[in-house]
Amino acid sequence: MFGSIGMPELIIILVIALIIFGPRKLPELGRSLGRSIGEFKKASNELRSTLEEEIRIEEQKESRAQMHAEQASAMAAASAAPTPSPAVSPAAPVVTPADETVSRTPSTGTTNA
Repeated sequence: MFGSIGMPELIIILVIALIIFGPRKLPELGRSLGRSIGEFKKASNELRSTLEEEIRIEEQKESRAQMHAEQASAMAAASAAPTPSPAVSPAAPVVTPADETVSRTPSTGTTNA
C-alpha cells in the first residue's frame, strides 16, 4: 500500500506527527485524512466508470455506423445489379412408391412386409 515505507519509517512518521499536532488533535486529523482519502477514491471510481461508459457508447455508435454503411452498400449493390429473369425448368418426373404386397396371417392379424 505504501510502497517502500516499512514499519520503522511509519513509526517515525507517527511520532513526528504526534509531537507536532499533539495527542488531542491527532485523532481528528486522522479522521479528516481518512474522509479525504475516501472521497478521493469515490471520485476516482466515478470518473473511471464515466469514462468506461463513454467509451462503450462510442464503440456502440461506431458499430452502428459501420452496420448502416454495410447495409447501404449492400442495398446499393442490390439495386445496381440487373435482376435475373426466372428460368423455366422442365417439370421433374413424379416418382411413385413401389407397389407393396401385404399379406395377413389369419391367426394374429398382423401384416408382413
